[in-house]
Amino acid sequence: MDALLALSRAIDRVNLFVGRAVSWLVLVVVLISAGNAISRKLFDVSSNAWLEIQWYLFSAIFLLAAGYTLLQGEHVKVDVIFGRLRRRAQLWIELFGTLFFLLPFSIIPILLTWPIVASKFASGETSGNAGGLILWPVWMLIPIGFFLLGLQGISELIKRIAILTGKLPDTAEEVSEAEAAPL
Repeated sequence: MDALLALSRAIDRVNLFVGRAVSWLVLVVVLISAGNAISRKLFDVSSNAWLEIQWYLFSAIFLLAAGYTLLQGEHVKVDVIFGRLRRRAQLWIELFGTLFFLLPFSIIPILLTWPIVASKFASGETSGNAGGLILWPVWMLIPIGFFLLGLQGISELIKRIAILTGKLPDTAEEVSEAEAAPL
């Protein structure tokens, strides 16, 4: 179990690094968007490439940060029933959901998009827009993003098993007790 927990920590570090790095893309998108708007309004100069790079970066932000979002526990959960269950039952639900939903649905997009990425890379296909960008980099974000999400799912699975077996303390339990404490 120690080796698996070390793997989990390594995956967490990777997604933490990627998430923090990707957060800077938000600033880049804003600057490109503002620069494109200013050049279009003031100088009547615009380029489809500038619009497409915004779309590419927007895609990168959401796809590459999915694993980071899972690491931070910020993915959407339906708490109507889940929040009322004992912590042990919540852990089992998370374990089941990760094994039978998250991991398979992380693998499927990778398998489905990889041939498209390879085709676009081999052909050097570009956007149909005048002055458009090559397509394979943005398509490559899909398998990379789902790979990072799947890796984080494996990390979360390891942590849930470690908590259930008593090898790791349950920090979520401490947080919920602190939230329930009167002020």
